[in-house]
Amino acid sequence: MPSPFRTLSSRQRHAFAACFLGWTLDAFDYFILVFCVSAVAADFRVTRTDVAAALSITLAFRPVGAFVFGVLADRFGRRPTLMFNIASYSVLELACAFAGSMHTLFILRALFGIAMGGEWGVGAALAFETLPRENRGFFSGLLQEGYAFGYLVAAAAYALLFPWFSHFTWHGHPFGWRGMFLVGAAPALLVFYIGGKVEESPTWKERGELEERTIPAIGLRRGLLQYAGTFIFLVLLMTGFNAFSHGTQDLYPTFLQKDRGFSVHLTGVIAILYSVGGIAGGLAFGSISEKVGRKKAIIVAALLALPIIPLFALSHSVVALTGGAFAMQFMVQGAWGVVPAWLTELSPGPVRATFPGLAYQLGNLLASWNAVIQAKAAARFGGLGVVLAATVAVVACYLAIVAAFGRESRGTELKASL
Repeated sequence: MPSPFRTLSSRQRHAFAACFLGWTLDAFDYFILVFCVSAVAADFRVTRTDVAAALSITLAFRPVGAFVFGVLADRFGRRPTLMFNIASYSVLELACAFAGSMHTLFILRALFGIAMGGEWGVGAALAFETLPRENRGFFSGLLQEGYAFGYLVAAAAYALLFPWFSHFTWHGHPFGWRGMFLVGAAPALLVFYIGGKVEESPTWKERGELEERTIPAIGLRRGLLQYAGTFIFLVLLMTGFNAFSHGTQDLYPTFLQKDRGFSVHLTGVIAILYSVGGIAGGLAFGSISEKVGRKKAIIVAALLALPIIPLFALSHSVVALTGGAFAMQFMVQGAWGVVPAWLTELSPGPVRATFPGLAYQLGNLLASWNAVIQAKAAARFGGLGVVLAATVAVVACYLAIVAAFGRESRGTELKASL
């Protein structure tokens, strides 16, 4: 059986590569702050809960970006909007390196959330409107695991560069975490690749040729009204998904360092290993969804996370925690690997860049205070371990139940019209 990549044309490979890298680097920029929570708190003399609130601010503003950039992509095309989007979040990430106060960092992370919120919907539309219907599950898993790969790159950068940057200061401030945000500006280079190698979505161009393109606000309203039930379902589904991923990732490095006493280097190494587990899980369950269907693959992955809880959150040894984290992210990202294909297949054509991305980010909004709630609960109950365990138990069951009510969409043809 030939590799799925061998079935792609040059145009399709470039489109997928651009979307994968855009999502990877988007995640990389977000997770840099996750690894630097303690360093930022120490620099600005605030609590880790205060810094965790900056993570929540980013997530809370992502629906704004999903709407704004989605409408732009449905009106002006996926390709130019994706370029503008990547340039925007890269510049904002760079600005974070020069924040002089926690208040300024809050504002910058809110703006970053807007830029970050637009990438997924625009990128997914460009990718799946360009890729063939065959092997869509595999490419869905690979595309979504760009997020896990971004986490892996952030973990590697943190383990390798943070200690080196920490030897320097900037205006009397430690330069360690600031140096990480300088590195986070690198995604801007991807804009040149997209400009030179990536073509516009053939489905979007078809709408133009058939003169079916509507004014974005009208198209969005029609899509939301006609598919209101699907939209509400997707928002509820993505609330569970975002709580599942952020609830097991955002404070896990803090848990390893503060609750288990691991070093920066060891924390980074463990994060790299469980990121590899997440990538493997996304590819595995994305491919499985081509055989058993989208929703069955999600349900199985979510429920298989439950028996891993003791190793993931309640064990103490390095080996047990590493194995538990690897297995947990295999299941968490395994479930996530089905999301790009399922949401894209359920979305109406004229608003395909807006509809799934907006549902995704509204779910993110509803789950955005996860890190703050976990941090406060940890302070009350004496540690993050029990909090992480409870999070997985509740969210995995919720996700499996909600997914069971979804409509199967495997093999759906992505048309330009509603």
